[in-house]
Amino acid sequence: MQITSNFDAGNIIVVSQQKNTTQLKIRKDTNSDFFQWFNFKITDAIIGNTYNFCIENANESAFPDGWDNYKTNASYDAKNWFRLQNTEYKNGKLYFSITPTQTEVSFAYFTPFTYQQHLDLVATASKSPLCTTTILGETINKKTIELLQFGTPSPDKKNIWIIARQHPGESMAEWFMNGIVNRFVLKDTTIDKLLTNCCFYLIPNMNIDGCIAGNLRVNTLGINYNRVWENPNKNTEPEVFYCKQKMQETGLDFLLDVHGDEAIPYSFVTSLQGIPSITDKILSEEIRFKNEWMAVTPEFQDTYKYKNSLPNQANLGVCSKQIGELFKTLSFTLEMPFKDNDAIPDLEKGWSAERSEVLGASFLTALEKFLSGKN
Repeated sequence: MQITSNFDAGNIIVVSQQKNTTQLKIRKDTNSDFFQWFNFKITDAIIGNTYNFCIENANESAFPDGWDNYKTNASYDAKNWFRLQNTEYKNGKLYFSITPTQTEVSFAYFTPFTYQQHLDLVATASKSPLCTTTILGETINKKTIELLQFGTPSPDKKNIWIIARQHPGESMAEWFMNGIVNRFVLKDTTIDKLLTNCCFYLIPNMNIDGCIAGNLRVNTLGINYNRVWENPNKNTEPEVFYCKQKMQETGLDFLLDVHGDEAIPYSFVTSLQGIPSITDKILSEEIRFKNEWMAVTPEFQDTYKYKNSLPNQANLGVCSKQIGELFKTLSFTLEMPFKDNDAIPDLEKGWSAERSEVLGASFLTALEKFLSGKN
């Protein structure tokens, strides 16, 4: 059996192999101490043999609580993924095993969304007559930063911004964006209503370099994008710099910044409580939007979530906080689970790429209902 991770978003270090037992470590993010994302493949496996794996440094990862009740993702074709129910986190190490029915198996922290899939997403969107694709600039590693615009801007329309994957290892965020893009491309009555009153600006991947490198949290310079929004630097975090610049150019009436959370097994959004300019009106609008989304799908909830910031103590380097403060409007961070939705568990797949896509599509329904009910 051979182990490889020398591919897009690959990440693993082989410590030792003895018969069918392999000791592994997750490599640290580029120029950073963060790590948690893993993605590797075994080849030349013997069908029917049992292969055991141990990630030795799991308890040293960025979010060790994320391993509790976590189940490893596996796939025979890198397309259809399932969870390994025998995954166990004990004594600071993550153990899992498989008795393969094929000679190649891929393993990952979550279903990957590769750079080629990103390019395919952009190409799919660009073929739609509703979409205008703009290149905002280049990443540190000279990849293009694509902005997808659905709809025609107008002074009478709301400017809706949706960005994803500031943290590269949170691949469910781009699956969510894929669900949104596909719904725009296929078009339906909800999309018609939204485009009558809104113009949408989408950046499906805010950290392409980090994604390709197999990082969890940072770009290839070791910078956590979701902490630099107060004063982004074009030379070190160009995606954030160009995105914020474009937001100020277009105006912004609603932001959704899409992420994944390692520990909490539910989907939820954050509140703007704690920003200096918070008002009762914004807080009541937050509640109204969340209620609309909960009415659309049981995959979204508002019970299990982060604690709100204390008055005037919100971190304005965080995207949603900075944009809420700058534009005085609704600005959410969405978190989806790496594990499962414990209210509606799926033992085979847990939280999955497919569920992320469906949640993305449901957001548009909730948004249309929210905007149509606005005074």
